Amino acid sequence: MSSTLVESGELRALRAAVAALAARYGRDYFGTAVREGGHAEELWAEAGKLGYLGVNLPEEYGGGGGGITELALVLEELGAAGCPLLMLVVSPAICGTVIARFGTDAQKRAWLPGLASGGLRMTFGITEPDAGSNSHRLTTIARRDGSDWILTGRKVFISGADTADATLVVGRTEDARTGRLKPCLFIVGRDTPGFTRRPIAMEVASPEKQFELVLDDVRLPADALVGDEDAGLLQLFAGLNPERIMTAAFAIGMARHALGRAVAYARTRQVWDEPIGAHQAIAHPLAQSHIETELARLMMYKAAHLYDAGDDAAAGEAANMAKYAAAEAAVQTVDRAVHTLGGNGLTTEYGLASLITAARVTRVAPVSREMILNYVSHQTLGLPKSY
Repeated sequence: MSSTLVESGELRALRAAVAALAARYGRDYFGTAVREGGHAEELWAEAGKLGYLGVNLPEEYGGGGGGITELALVLEELGAAGCPLLMLVVSPAICGTVIARFGTDAQKRAWLPGLASGGLRMTFGITEPDAGSNSHRLTTIARRDGSDWILTGRKVFISGADTADATLVVGRTEDARTGRLKPCLFIVGRDTPGFTRRPIAMEVASPEKQFELVLDDVRLPADALVGDEDAGLLQLFAGLNPERIMTAAFAIGMARHALGRAVAYARTRQVWDEPIGAHQAIAHPLAQSHIETELARLMMYKAAHLYDAGDDAAAGEAANMAKYAAAEAAVQTVDRAVHTLGGNGLTTEYGLASLITAARVTRVAPVSREMILNYVSHQTLGLPKSY
């Protein structure tokens, strides 16, 4: 499906180039990687070589000098071809953005060139078993021991921890003035003593696996802390807004892929005198999905442009709305695509059935649709909280 979003010539050229790369891999490559337990390494490596993984990172560290707008475009086009790279959400988008904005010069030199090229990967550790969507209940604690930090806690549903060179862990430190716990970010290398991982069995067909992480008195040097200890919440949300925007891109790409497969089938599948796409019962739901996906894309790029312009407050609202709209579009579109193909929609050959679970994930992660509705009702509409 062609783009109808008004874009600069540079963005159109990037979109076309990424689409050409993605077309050489596609859903069959992705499916093979899943079945064989691989990690889509060839696609990741080529995307890194071509500069697509680091389009949002500073040029002085090997990136493209763009923003989340460009990176979201990359993920959307990969998804539209059926081979989205989930690690784009966490490695360059969350971790790369946080380090680029708040990291020390040494941290930037150590990590940004590798994140931009794809030679290094970093995942993001915030979710915990008992905290759910309440980040104020995080129990991963960081305490000082001389000049070092000691981290203790657990994280769950951490994407790609088996391939990541490090994890950007959200811990909580005690404010010396108030005694209250506040969030802080730490870089924890994969081989750090006391830092272990365990795979979580999932019903999601993806090359990127999910893990539980355990931090058992993990000792870190002082320079593992990212940014200012007293600005942890600001730094945390600097990573969460890109996460929501990129999740929207992931969902939109998936919706475009499913819709493209359904439209191609409806144009040629003939049961009576005309192809099934001539019947409004088939055509109208697909047209509705196209409209919903385009509307979600507009909100996604509004959020990305606001974020890249430095308007974090407005970007927060738009990023949540974009993620909500994109997830709803993806779930509905995948369902309609499967229904269009009938029995073929559930076959391995057509590759749509595996998207049912994947689309549903976008309603839940990284924040549920209900929490987004809470955000909009409280922050945008000014309604009182029930919690």
